[in-house]
Parts: sequence; C-alpha cells; structure tokens
Amino acid sequence: MRSISTKLILAFLTIGIISIAILFTTARSSTRPAFISFLSDQAEKDLITQLSIYHFKNGSWAGVERIFLFREDPKQPGFGPMPDRKKIVPFTLADETGNVIISNDRYKVGERVPPSDLKLGVPIKEDGKIIGILLPIRVPFEEQPREVEFIESTNRTLLYGALMAAIIALLLGIFLSRTLTRPLRELTRATHAVSEGDLSQQVIIRSNDELGELGKAFNKMSAELSRSVNARRQMTADIAHELRTPLSLILGHAEAVHDGVLPPTRENFEIIREEAARLEHLVEDLRILSLADAGELTINPQIIEPERLLQEVASLYQYQSQRKNVSIELDIASPLSTIEVDPGRMTQVLTNIVDNALRHTPQGGKIILSAKEVNNQVELAIQDSGPGLEGEDLDRIFERFYRTDSARQREDGGSGLGLAIAKSIVQANGGQVSAESEAGKGLKVIITLPKKAN
Repeated sequence: MRSISTKLILAFLTIGIISIAILFTTARSSTRPAFISFLSDQAEKDLITQLSIYHFKNGSWAGVERIFLFREDPKQPGFGPMPDRKKIVPFTLADETGNVIISNDRYKVGERVPPSDLKLGVPIKEDGKIIGILLPIRVPFEEQPREVEFIESTNRTLLYGALMAAIIALLLGIFLSRTLTRPLRELTRATHAVSEGDLSQQVIIRSNDELGELGKAFNKMSAELSRSVNARRQMTADIAHELRTPLSLILGHAEAVHDGVLPPTRENFEIIREEAARLEHLVEDLRILSLADAGELTINPQIIEPERLLQEVASLYQYQSQRKNVSIELDIASPLSTIEVDPGRMTQVLTNIVDNALRHTPQGGKIILSAKEVNNQVELAIQDSGPGLEGEDLDRIFERFYRTDSARQREDGGSGLGLAIAKSIVQANGGQVSAESEAGKGLKVIITLPKKAN
C-alpha cells in the first residue's frame, strides 16, 4: 500500500509533467510559425524600404525590377542576380492607381488590381503621398540552413527547460509531500503510542489549517482520555477504600461478638447496623451515579413551585440545625415561575447540598435557602457561613470522592459523592449547578433550572 507521501509526490510529478508537456508542445508548435511570420514581416519591411529609396532616387518606378533581381548593396553577401525570380518575388507591385507594375503570375503588368485586393496591400508613401501599393502573396516558406538551425536550437532550449522543470517539480513534490504529511506521521505515531497505553502523548501544532485543527483535537482527546483514566483509577481506589472501612468494622465486630471478645449487647449490634446502613447508602449513591452516567436515571417530572421545595427541605433540617445551633433561613423572591422537575430527585439534590453546608457551618452560623428568577430561569441557591473555599478546592467540589479536607474523618466528611450526585440529577432535569465562594465568606451553591413555559 502506497503512503500518502508517495501519492502526493506522484500527484505533484504527474501534474508537473502534464503541465510542462502542454507548455512545451504549445511553445514548440507556435515558435516556428511565429519565426516564419517574423521573417516574412521583416522581408516585407525591407522590401518596402528598398522600394521607397528606389522611387525617391529615380522619381518613378521605371526599372524597379532590378530590386527583385539584384541586391541593392554590393557589400552585402549574396550580391548579384537571383537564380529563380519566382521564388524571390512573392509580391505584386502596383502604382497609386492600382495598375500592376511588377507581376508575380497573379496579375498581368498594366492590369488594374480590384479595389478589394488593393485594401489588402501595404501602401508605399513618400512625403505623405501614396506612390505605390505592395501586395504580398503567400508562398510556402523555404527554410534556409541558418533558419532551420535557429528553430532547432530554440526547440532544444525548450526541451532542456522542460526537463529541468520536471526535475524541479519532482524535488518540489518530495519537499511539499514530506512537509504536508509530517503532522500526519507524528499523529500516527502518537495514536499508536496511545493505543499501547501511553496517554501522555501530545503532538506539536505546526499550522492553523485543517491539520492543525486535527492535532489540537487529538491533544484534547489525549488529555481528556488521560484525565478520565486517572479519574477512573482514583475512583476505583476510593470506592475500594470506602467499602473497606464499613466492611472492616462490620466483620470486626461480628467476629468479636462471635468469638466472645465482645458481648452481644445492643450497642455492639447497633455499630454493626450503622455500618451496614452506611455501606448500603454508599452502594445506592454509586448506583445513582452509574445510572446518571449511562443516561438511565429515572426522572418523573412534575410542575411544582420552587418555594415549596425549599420549605420542605428547611423543615427536614430543623432538628439537626437546632442541635448544631445553626439557623436555616428562607429568602424567596415573589412571584416565582413554576418549574418542571422530579420533586423526589430535586429534594435529594437539595438535601445533599444542605448536608454539606451543615457539615461545614460552625455553631452560631446560618444557612440561607433562596430562590429568584434570573434571565428567564429559576435560580435556587444554598449559602452557608462556613470557612468557604478557593482555588482548586472550589473547582473540584463536584468531583466524586473529592474532599476539601483530606484529614477529615469519613464519618464526619460523608462519602464524597453528595455534590457529584446533585450535579448529575440537576443536569438530568435540564439544569446546571455551580459554586461561588471566597475564603472566610462561606460557600454558595447555585442551581439554575428552566422555568415552566405558560
């Protein structure tokens, strides 16, 4: 199978050879007629000059036949009588009235040339006055040795030029093909490396054309693939760690009770039950994320009022917020348009976010649940008065298993899936979720949902 580089070289070479062949053929076919036409025109001009001089010297055309029979300048080579008059007199000379002075077997001497033929002749003037008319008669061109040599020399020059142009076309084709296919060769090598597991491959962008766009797309794909693989590895490790912690506690307490190390008391069984419930909650969270990733998360949209969602969530956390001495406030702008979402799923979203807010809000702080319309959308927001986030932490809070404080205990920090689940559910309901924060000024999670069209 031929490479693209070889195909391009052959294409450039073929185009070059065809173009050169056309130019060479055209130039060669037009050189000879042009040269013959030039010689004829030059001979005609020379003859008119000689005729004009003769008439000026003699005052008439009497004896003008000598010009056709002898060279005027005895110093010029070839001076003397011409051997064959018919071959060297391809003209008819008439006076100003059209009477033939010198004939070339087409007209008789003294015969009047028809006006239509006179129009084709070349007037001979003296002091602005026409003194005669020269009528050229086309005869076959008789090539002289020097003329043939000139034409052959011109043709050889054209042939050498064509060969040089073909060689240049070949060299240029090789250079251009290698230049054009270089990004493709680099991209091919990088693709093979990626297929073998090297996800760090990036190609150099050398242009802003289609090949440059292809290189940029490959670099983006490679970076995204590397990030995805690393995230999957990290997620697998996090899942294993999350599952191992409750399983270890369950197995440890169960074996201790079974071996008599711990008494079968209500407190010990309660520890086992709590860890089992925690394990079940983690598995359910992973199932929801898996369904969301596959686009199979069940959504049952209903038309509801946004304030109703916030009020229900606020009531759910009254007890927990009082125990922690954190106040929960509502800030609902009126009037609000209705939204079409899955109430159960959206409640899960809001509880996940409030859980996170309550976990990071110190005693005496507050959490504000707000709702308003912005740019034809309904905006729900949860603002806490915790320490806030900045930089990388703020950018990554919706990632799975990401915790802003790696030293926090799992029991206090949750599974690390709450905000990731919230984002997936919001997107499944046609909305978007984002976060705003400044260090020391709390975290604000914003949910934007399309309002229900009337």
